[in-house]
Amino acid sequence: MTSLESPVVASLNRLLDSESWARERLAPFAGDTVEFALPPLPALRLGIEPDGRLRPATREVAASLLIRLRPDAAAALLRGEDHFMRAIDVSGNARLASEVLVLVRHLRWDVEEDLASVVGDVAAHRLVGWASAFAAWQRDAITRLADSAMEYVLEERRMLVPRGEFEAHVSEVARLRDALARLEQRLRRID
Repeated sequence: MTSLESPVVASLNRLLDSESWARERLAPFAGDTVEFALPPLPALRLGIEPDGRLRPATREVAASLLIRLRPDAAAALLRGEDHFMRAIDVSGNARLASEVLVLVRHLRWDVEEDLASVVGDVAAHRLVGWASAFAAWQRDAITRLADSAMEYVLEERRMLVPRGEFEAHVSEVARLRDALARLEQRLRRID
């Protein structure tokens, strides 16, 4: 068991406690273990309880389901949910995998509601609004930076060649190779 599992389990169980439909989907898999791997971090192993809640799982029990995030998962998350889902490798129990992926897609933490119980409704609404605006600004800044870097590499420094230009070059080289082969055949006939 890693030091991350207890707080993660507590957070996930708090989320599951607020969504009975999610616990009902997990309950049939009581006793199964799900392992989440994001190398180089230690794997996170979670066991499913009969009530659909989670518990930290030991390493001695084989995982029924392994969900491995590839190294490009963080970048894929910035591009959207579909890209992120393609950056996940899943192996093991297919029915459990299907249910876990449904939960990943549809189970959402209502940050504003939890925050409202601490700081009040208005303050929670404003804090979540500011955090959302900040996150949108960060995504926009990263996108602009990536676009600028790509334009610099392609246009200014010519470190990379645009795909159309590369394909035209390959086509010209093939045409030149064919012409050279025809010329060699003519020269052989002359000899």
